[in-house]
Amino acid sequence: MAILPQRFAPEQCQAVAREVLAARRGQPGALLPILHDIQDRLGAVPPDLLPMIAEELCLSRAEVHGVVSFYHDFRASPPGRHVLKLCQAEACQSMGVKALTAEMEQKLGLPLGETLEDGSLSFEAVYCLGNCACAPNAMLNGELHGRVDAQELLALLAEQESRA
Repeated sequence: MAILPQRFAPEQCQAVAREVLAARRGQPGALLPILHDIQDRLGAVPPDLLPMIAEELCLSRAEVHGVVSFYHDFRASPPGRHVLKLCQAEACQSMGVKALTAEMEQKLGLPLGETLEDGSLSFEAVYCLGNCACAPNAMLNGELHGRVDAQELLALLAEQESRA
């Protein structure tokens, strides 16, 4: 599905939310499917939609916000064209991911958890990729990479950028 531009047009977001809410109306346990549907269509769950979602589901805004903020995969703004996730869990920590994270932040000029201003890259923490035996692990655009170092990650990023 197409992702809308970095900045949302409020009327587009509200129209998408209305469509998703109508399609899921009356479905038990619909909050997570609704949030996923909105993020699939918009690239994120814009915070200004939370009151509309809460009202439709007869939940408080705090309940909806709590779910969105609890699950790391929900985001308030669209990701960059490329998404680099670096595992921060214990196995990766034991294999030096803290130093790797600091080195990547320095080389990319991008703190963990941020997106470059030009929208080309999001650098995110993840807390287990299920590949602990091959730590440290990274995921670039949904593809898992084990036993990574900074040079390998930079080469992978350059390769992805050349394809774009």
